[in-house]
Amino acid sequence: MTQPTKITVIGAGSASFGENTLSAIMRSKKLHGATLALVDRNEDSLAIVSRLADRLNREWDAQFTIASYTNHEEALPDSNFVVNAIEVGARENLWKQDFEIPLKYGVRQPYAENGGPGGFAHAARNIGPIMHIAHHMEEACPDAWFINFTNPMIRICDAVNRHSRIKAVGLCHQIYVGYVMVGVALAKDLGIEVPEELTGMHAAIDQFAGQYRVRQQTVPLIDIRAAGLNHFTWILSIHDRRTGEDLYPLFRKRFFELDPAFEPLTRDVFSAFDLFPVPGDTHLCEYLPWVSDSQTQPWDKYNIRLYDWDLMASFRDFGLDHISEMAGGHQTIEHLLDTDSEGAVEMIENQVSATTHYHLAANLPNVGQIANLPYGAAVETPVIVDGAGIHPVHVGALPEPVAELCRRETMVAQLCVDAAVEGNRAKALQCLLLDPVITDIETGRKILDDYLTSYKEYLPQFWQ
Repeated sequence: MTQPTKITVIGAGSASFGENTLSAIMRSKKLHGATLALVDRNEDSLAIVSRLADRLNREWDAQFTIASYTNHEEALPDSNFVVNAIEVGARENLWKQDFEIPLKYGVRQPYAENGGPGGFAHAARNIGPIMHIAHHMEEACPDAWFINFTNPMIRICDAVNRHSRIKAVGLCHQIYVGYVMVGVALAKDLGIEVPEELTGMHAAIDQFAGQYRVRQQTVPLIDIRAAGLNHFTWILSIHDRRTGEDLYPLFRKRFFELDPAFEPLTRDVFSAFDLFPVPGDTHLCEYLPWVSDSQTQPWDKYNIRLYDWDLMASFRDFGLDHISEMAGGHQTIEHLLDTDSEGAVEMIENQVSATTHYHLAANLPNVGQIANLPYGAAVETPVIVDGAGIHPVHVGALPEPVAELCRRETMVAQLCVDAAVEGNRAKALQCLLLDPVITDIETGRKILDDYLTSYKEYLPQFWQ
């Protein structure tokens, strides 16, 4: 008799997982009766999400077998899919530190999450625990797919794919920012209603509703094909889903008719390279050499907003409180019938049921899907999912100037990964010195030393 599909979720206690991925997995008809292992080191948040899972299982008659663990080693045996959503430390507090430490040495990063010195620190903290998971998977479930949501995406996926025998795919919703910006530009042509409060693509609570409304109207109307690196992809084509018409020429015209204050960095990069970057200014800025100059202060010119660490931390706490209310039966779960797993369900159920699914964006090792980026590098393209696995869609070559921007970031990412895996300070310094944010060798050394000292408890490999 065939064993039920086993899905292990590590980092299951996060508010976003409980609200979205958990509910999407449990209402999937193709996964009916599966085994679900929920793993989180935080016993309190794990208990809340586990109670919600029990309620969904009961009221939706999903017939899942559900178990909770505070240690991933106990959960991994016989897993077919391992969904990873871990984040080391108190995320917002550490992110704020990642930004502030380089300020002491005159370096102001534009965002400090996935690129720049902050991208190094963020990745290095997460890579150790994630490689611990990957190596346990090699023993307990070597054929399982590792489905990653942890940032920095390309660095985490690169670590697992190059330094273990586990297959990793990375999922991110950033492609939809491209849909929103195309929708805003073509609003009158496509009959899309753009809320007045929508002023940009930054991660701000006052923008989320407007972004979502435009996304919901745009996705059914157009098809975007994009490729590159996570949070650094580029739109290769835009077509009308109804007629097949090539909409790129019209989009190019309309985008430059928008208010110049709308995503001004994206506007300048689009104008300079004649290819539209997907991620929006606050992610795009992390990988470019023109956004960190202390004299010209381009972050002001481009109105690059920092992440609101304190607000988002409180928002996460609110999210867990909301899940607790649902878990206890004090709030409805009706809205969970429409949640989106950001691709996890699509990766799992189409392999389990041997159906075929085209997914707009996923991160896999480059085997030629982007012809002029390094072989084996973690790249983001559309993928096809079926009973045989997850397969990249080949998109050809990027324009060479764009490819060169991506190649540099690929090398920075791989040096970061190798440094974190090996505890190699020389490679860590090289990572920082190749990053577009750092312009002075001695400054790079000082920032690295401060990071390694400040985060010694998270980065023991550099002190052995």
